[in-house]
Amino acid sequence: MVYEIIIDGNKRRLELDRRSDEWECVLDGHEIPIDMVSTHADVLSLLIDGKTYEVKRERSASSQNIWIGNTCYQAEVRDPRSLRGRNRAAGDDDGPKKLMAAMAGKVVRVLVAEKDEVDAGQGIIVVEAMKMQNEIKSPKKGVIQKVLVAQGGNVNAGDVLAVVE
Repeated sequence: MVYEIIIDGNKRRLELDRRSDEWECVLDGHEIPIDMVSTHADVLSLLIDGKTYEVKRERSASSQNIWIGNTCYQAEVRDPRSLRGRNRAAGDDDGPKKLMAAMAGKVVRVLVAEKDEVDAGQGIIVVEAMKMQNEIKSPKKGVIQKVLVAQGGNVNAGDVLAVVE
């Protein structure tokens, strides 16, 4: 299977093939020896070059986050062969985009103000959840139209934090 993966605004090409009990993984044309086991729903244990990584997937109505250890990454996975994936890729920068909280937490910093210009992947808001700080990043280059939270405020999963147009 070939996937287009966008992690914190960086586009990558991932090829995964299962060969009996082994996985073949090619990332951006480079083969990576990998051993992978699903330990729970949305949790993988990876062995790469002798190092073990626990990878957790967290999904909300509008976004997907990947946790590797204590680090959170905004992620999008597309199957480039699907029509839906191609249509979404063509219009990714069109229209306003809502930045949403992936989980309940407390806003510890607001890094931008309304009408600020931002780049794709630039930090917008920092939310603390489960004693970890997660920087919510802009999905595209644009202008902050609205900031809907304030420092010190609490948010729930799925709450809109800001809008980038």
